[in-house]
Amino acid sequence: MNNEKLKLYLVPILITTLAFVILVIAGQKVFKGIENIVDNNSKIETKTGQLQEKQEKLAKFKKAAAEQAKKEAENQKVEKPFYKAIDSGMDTEAVIAGEFSEILELIRANKIKVRSIKYDYNPQDDNFVKGAGTKYNAARLNMEMIGSYSDYDSFLRELYKHEHFLDIQSVEIVPYRKNKKILLINFKLKLYSKK
Repeated sequence: MNNEKLKLYLVPILITTLAFVILVIAGQKVFKGIENIVDNNSKIETKTGQLQEKQEKLAKFKKAAAEQAKKEAENQKVEKPFYKAIDSGMDTEAVIAGEFSEILELIRANKIKVRSIKYDYNPQDDNFVKGAGTKYNAARLNMEMIGSYSDYDSFLRELYKHEHFLDIQSVEIVPYRKNKKILLINFKLKLYSKK
């Protein structure tokens, strides 16, 4: 009889056990799914933060590139023309002399004294002379000058505003040993003119 009573309860016990096992397995899968969702949400938040940082950096780079492009456009507008002598057919010295007189006038106007000037007409290492020597004259000037800080500052400002194209090669400034307010200046400049 015990076997018969047991047989009556066997099916409900098996069904209950099977349901319990299915519930445990399903619970584990749901728990793993919830963990995956939480992990994915945290990864999404991290990636979203990184994306925002990258977008901010990209916006900064775009702004900097736009500013650089604007500066370059302004620089192209400011291109200076080459000096052109009134008379054509003159040699290099005569053509450059006109432009050099303008530079000397700037030097005198700013109370700077010139100790010496060395000229080198159409130097062979100059790119204009190499590439377009038939169109342009060039002169490299090595000048030794004496002046004060403020006079030299205003000279450089006016030289920057000079209406014709020129190339400042190098500037060496050394204070005079006996009076530090006075500068000894080695100034290398290239002047260009159209032929």
